[in-house]
Amino acid sequence: MYQNFIRPLLFMFDPEMVHHVTFRLIKLAHRLGCSLLFRKLYRINDPSLHRQVFGIDFPNPVGLAAGFDKDAQLYHELANFGFGFIEIGTVTPKPQDGNPKKRLFRLKEDQGIINRMGFNNRGVENAVKALRKNNGVVIGGNIGKNKTTPNARAAEDYRQCFEALFPYVDYFVVNVSSPNTPDLRALQDKEPLTALLNDLQVVNNQKSTPKPILLKIAPDLTHGQLKDIIEIVALTKIDGVIATNTTIARDGLISGNKNEAGGLSGRPLRERSTEVIRFLHQESKGAFPIVGVGGINSAQDALDKIDAGASLVQIYTGFVYGGPALIRDINKALVEKTVKNP
Repeated sequence: MYQNFIRPLLFMFDPEMVHHVTFRLIKLAHRLGCSLLFRKLYRINDPSLHRQVFGIDFPNPVGLAAGFDKDAQLYHELANFGFGFIEIGTVTPKPQDGNPKKRLFRLKEDQGIINRMGFNNRGVENAVKALRKNNGVVIGGNIGKNKTTPNARAAEDYRQCFEALFPYVDYFVVNVSSPNTPDLRALQDKEPLTALLNDLQVVNNQKSTPKPILLKIAPDLTHGQLKDIIEIVALTKIDGVIATNTTIARDGLISGNKNEAGGLSGRPLRERSTEVIRFLHQESKGAFPIVGVGGINSAQDALDKIDAGASLVQIYTGFVYGGPALIRDINKALVEKTVKNP
């Protein structure tokens, strides 16, 4: 129904407007009592789907990537579609509008999206207020810096978000890989990234029960840079890596919007993201968990990332193109794989 009727209707309108309208419709549907129906249609309850990764119990390994529910407005409702965990953000200390519109573009022929949103969000205190209402959803907190904060003071922004969100999220994601905040990706260089992660670990280790910290990396890193990432994970003792964020590459695209500035997500990213997962897993000899994201448009795409070394997977653009049935299909395929290979 989604792909044949709902999606063609939604794709007739501006994507950012549709995003906000969809949020309102999902909220309305749940107020009208559709929660049980959605859980029945899309949630797969099977013990074989349970995962324990970096000390957290996940009901299933399929999560929603950051960027969809930036301000933690809809995590309860989205969990009813069968997600095992929801990653909110990217959240910054102060509210910011992000980049000028128009800044979100569909690439229908390529099943991709280009965005240059620029960390638009309502600020960390707004997210905290929303997360106080959480009732059992596994939440990741994706944190970043404000656009006006120079890189030399970036650690202050990350630390402020970390402290504010600490009581309300299950794990943290340090986002230094978005291409849409000026100079942000410079923080991926070995020296500043090591310093930033060490700074957060100092704060984390002062807590009675530290929480997992993950690093989200770009798909555009070279093999040498990926080896640096492996070394940085070991040096800073963070808990894992999310591979990958959006790409600035534009190889092989055919859609009319292919030359828009911003980060590209969706099917064109599928192979590169899987390559990065495999490289990190093999080169590190499985030393840390990897969350695989990028180009998952089918159950097989998710299985490929898990086979490459991912412990968990996340979707975003695939959710836009495939709807909630994609979550169900991935989890169903994982159950079937377990039955065949117990």
